[in-house]
Amino acid sequence: MEDLDRMTAPHVRFTDERLANRLRLIVSEDHLAPVVAVCIWYDVGSRHEVPGKTGFAHLFEHVMFQGSGHVAKAEHMALVQAAGGAANGTTFLYRTNYFETVPSHQLELALWLEADRMATLLDALNQENLDNQRDVVKNEKRSSYDNRPYGAWFHKLQGHLFPPEHPNHHPTIGSMDDLDAASLDDVSTFFRTYYAPNNAVLSIVGDVDATQARAWVERYFGEIPASPAIPSLGDVSLPPILGAEKREVVVDRVPLPRHFFGFRAPVLGDPRFDALEVAAQILAGGKGSRLHRRLVRVERIAQDVAIYPVGLVGGASMVAGQATVRPGVDPAVVERAFEEELERLGREPVTDDELVRARGLIETYELEALQRVDERADRLSMFATVFDDPDVINRQLDRYLAVGAAEIQAVAAEVFRPDNRVVVTYVPATEPAAATGGEETAA
Repeated sequence: MEDLDRMTAPHVRFTDERLANRLRLIVSEDHLAPVVAVCIWYDVGSRHEVPGKTGFAHLFEHVMFQGSGHVAKAEHMALVQAAGGAANGTTFLYRTNYFETVPSHQLELALWLEADRMATLLDALNQENLDNQRDVVKNEKRSSYDNRPYGAWFHKLQGHLFPPEHPNHHPTIGSMDDLDAASLDDVSTFFRTYYAPNNAVLSIVGDVDATQARAWVERYFGEIPASPAIPSLGDVSLPPILGAEKREVVVDRVPLPRHFFGFRAPVLGDPRFDALEVAAQILAGGKGSRLHRRLVRVERIAQDVAIYPVGLVGGASMVAGQATVRPGVDPAVVERAFEEELERLGREPVTDDELVRARGLIETYELEALQRVDERADRLSMFATVFDDPDVINRQLDRYLAVGAAEIQAVAAEVFRPDNRVVVTYVPATEPAAATGGEETAA
């Protein structure tokens, strides 16, 4: 069967340069709508933390909105919103990013705000702000992980897939004991080390004059000094497979049993990871996928199914999966069916129809994403930070569409094997659990 007719993917044109202080600046003009996106990636995440000082990267995501030398507490967000824009930030294992989307005539404001907190955040950081945001992070941990049904599943898979000595082992939100012990000197040192122009990529995308944008960036960021010694992560390599299956049973206040599956996988940027992303669409991409068709529609043993390839850098990525057991069904039956479908992918080539469908789903998602200026800004910063090559934005879709049946079968056989598998099973508690969460027992 011939492939679906392809739409012409947009080619993202951009400039790429560095200031004297080594800030990387990427500018992409798009005058379709009078908006502009600003996205700055700092090459620091939870994997850059050291034992005893976890959670700092995520803590700074919060602290960065608490004021700087010329911006009052919480004023950054208020100024952006008053200008008709939106702003936020996120933290992950290998990066922290901050972003604003504003009307194009407000670009200078967004750049000034980002520069002010890069240059002068420590002028506003005091014990009160640190204590306040430490409590905010604790509440986030309680509401998002500790007291949410199945809330800690990702952290559990992460802990099993990466050994304790590896920087990807601990969750991004960190240890509450470490955050409690953090002093102003500790967090100030962390900021001075990593929040520097030579550790950042600034992307500006949208209705912008590139010459004017560069002038503003030079004006507001150009005098910020580089960090003289950003530490290296060292050797973070890992064996490609775990070497043995790992299992855990979690007894918690959950409505139904649910299996979570984890596999160690090739790193982000490896063509095999591209193949895994296509494979995920074949396995669990909507109602026509293999897992949904078998477990949900035909055998009716699961409420829902999902597969999540989680691209990481430094040692290995993850593939995570889940299946919620239908009431009255033996959880072992669901686990066995889920694993059979993953293992079958490594034994038999996918059909032409499945491959066309998976490519179509990915192409639709990619083209829709590239229509948004905020997404383009984020991807340009990401590809520059992770691969030192922002032009990957123009090649990634073709990489996905080049994946064939043979590549899917090969990577499935390599990754979805019993000695590379983690299974975390949540089961409903028979007695009321304590207010702090459910009881965990290792199987």
